[in-house]
Amino acid sequence: MKRCLTNRLAAFLLPSTFAFSFLSRSNNCYRVASSSLSMTATDKPFGSWVTPITSKSITAGSVRIGGLSVCDQKLFWLEGRPQEGGRNVLCAYMNGSEDNVDVTPKDVNVRSRVHEYGGGAVTMAEDDGTIFYSDFATQRLCMLKKGESTAEPITPDGDRFRFADGVYDSDSKQIFCVREDHFENAPPKDVVNEVVAVATDGSMSMHVLATGNDFYSAPRLSPDGTKVAYVTWNHPNMPWDATQLRVISSESKEWDKLASSKTADHELIAGSDNDTSIIQPKWHPQTGDLYYISDQSGYYNIYRAGVKESILPMDVDFGGAAPGWVLGQQGFTFLADGRLVAQYNRDGRSVLLVANVSTDKATDIEEYDMKDGLPMQFGGITVDASSSSELYFIGGSPSTPTSVYKWNLETKGPAEILKCSSTLSFPEEVISLPQQVEFPTTLGKAYGFYYPPKNDSFQCTTEKAPPLLVKAHGGPTACTGTSFNAGIQFWTSRGFAVLDVDYGGSTGYGRDYRRRLRGSWGIVDIDDVCNGAKYLVEQGLADGKRLCIDGGSAGGYTTLGALAFKDVFTAGCSLYGVGDLTALAGDTHKFESRYLDGLVGPYPEEEKLYKERSPIESTETLSCPILLLQGSEDKIVPPNQAEMMHKALLEKGIPTCLRIYEGEQHGFRQASNIEDALDSELAFYGKVYGIEIPDAIDIKIDNMQS
Repeated sequence: MKRCLTNRLAAFLLPSTFAFSFLSRSNNCYRVASSSLSMTATDKPFGSWVTPITSKSITAGSVRIGGLSVCDQKLFWLEGRPQEGGRNVLCAYMNGSEDNVDVTPKDVNVRSRVHEYGGGAVTMAEDDGTIFYSDFATQRLCMLKKGESTAEPITPDGDRFRFADGVYDSDSKQIFCVREDHFENAPPKDVVNEVVAVATDGSMSMHVLATGNDFYSAPRLSPDGTKVAYVTWNHPNMPWDATQLRVISSESKEWDKLASSKTADHELIAGSDNDTSIIQPKWHPQTGDLYYISDQSGYYNIYRAGVKESILPMDVDFGGAAPGWVLGQQGFTFLADGRLVAQYNRDGRSVLLVANVSTDKATDIEEYDMKDGLPMQFGGITVDASSSSELYFIGGSPSTPTSVYKWNLETKGPAEILKCSSTLSFPEEVISLPQQVEFPTTLGKAYGFYYPPKNDSFQCTTEKAPPLLVKAHGGPTACTGTSFNAGIQFWTSRGFAVLDVDYGGSTGYGRDYRRRLRGSWGIVDIDDVCNGAKYLVEQGLADGKRLCIDGGSAGGYTTLGALAFKDVFTAGCSLYGVGDLTALAGDTHKFESRYLDGLVGPYPEEEKLYKERSPIESTETLSCPILLLQGSEDKIVPPNQAEMMHKALLEKGIPTCLRIYEGEQHGFRQASNIEDALDSELAFYGKVYGIEIPDAIDIKIDNMQS
């Protein structure tokens, strides 16, 4: 039930920075040019301010960016394009040009459905520049040779197999990757996941390298080509709960003649206690040592195989914002001179770390951040294998849209933007900057980012405090961030305040905080979003009578739960959220089919507990209006969740509205639906709170008198 940055509407990191009257454009991204214009603020109620940040401006000219990689001394990334039905396109950076090149064929959608969340949809061949990608429509692996415009499939026809997270072996001319087998009439729980070798010679042949466990990720080939490391785990664990790191060896490199493909027969490197999360293995290109990330210390630290303690012990989490949700993640890498490069977050800001790892403890540790020219938040660091100084990464800030950056360790200076996720611009006068807050809650402290209303053209002298929209991120084992988020600025520029909460269970605060939700989903998260809202009311930063909440996926469950079990919020919007835990336990995909065992308890043994925590079972305590937004083809949180919740609300006489978007899955990717979702939520709160929303769309709310 991830939110994921690519799926969660509130974290749809598309739009741009700003400009008022004077634009200075550099490296494909608008920069702020301060306006000296004198403006007299118009006095209007909070929520009714006029803003240039509209739903159409958010999707127009904007893309999602991810999946950085370097091959053949060329930089590649994936672009998700709402204006093209949300399809993902592999793009290449052309040095010195503002126009980057589409690499994959026209109309192809590069996206894997392994685990439904995908990731790792592209594999590069370093020896000749050939590109392999997963075609979303067929889920076949396709081969695109350098200089050619037409790709050829290399896996069998039909919809049985899905592939992801591959690495190319130049010796055997094979791809080692994760394969998901949806054999005929297979129920989700019986889908088979394995590590396989896929031939690239057109024979369509495949053979299994590792099998026997429920899940696999990150197959990685050693520099000498004789070993494959991989991560594996079994139900009911999720990858952030307990995994193992194992290695397959073949001195002859004859991978079709392994002594055994059974996982239990492969060398166990880490994770024997079944209570440690091992993620993101990577071989050192010079020494051939195997490195990985483990939370055995209480934080996701970096380890080297054969060394008991972390080579870089720190009370911070490496590995990215939401490790484990998608395939292909890598939170550290190595420069050509052998130094390790990694990133972590501190107080809402990213820090770049570079260290010598030639001994059992890292030495010559250097750290860089905003003062050195880096963006406020960044990740996905990628390097050219031949360089000891050039770094590429994806980043942004509260006032800068997500962009592809280049930064040089030797020369330093401001990071260069190679590709910006938006061609649009907004005036700085309407951009709200987040303030990190920590507030008291049931289990101690919780965290979030408060965005005050911001629009210098308007003020409000007739109301003491603004309406507050609390946002609950998806996951729930994930987190929010402070990169530019038009889904938040959309609200703050109209006079709403926003609190983006990292409730207990969120990532980035260590293992103990992440494990607060064990057995307590629907308790800890709900307490935290409610306590965050009440804290801001006490500080005079929010109107206690106009507290609303929204969230997608797991955040939708927190939203519905807060409305059903607490008397804090007066309206809410659930985006593809969970209303019935019992239905979800029996009707979701394999990857998350046992997720609730850890969050709630084993099912059906704890069926009573599931019912107690299901908002749909507590409609008698619901009394405030609820908007439900849902994709028709969602396989993670099926549409029946929203439909059942809507039916229950109708029967209770509670004001409600259900909007189902045809063709959408878990998260909205099509521009028209992204726009309608934002506009519908705004119009919904306008009617509920009696706010005159300029140019509001007409929305029919059942059980509400006109």
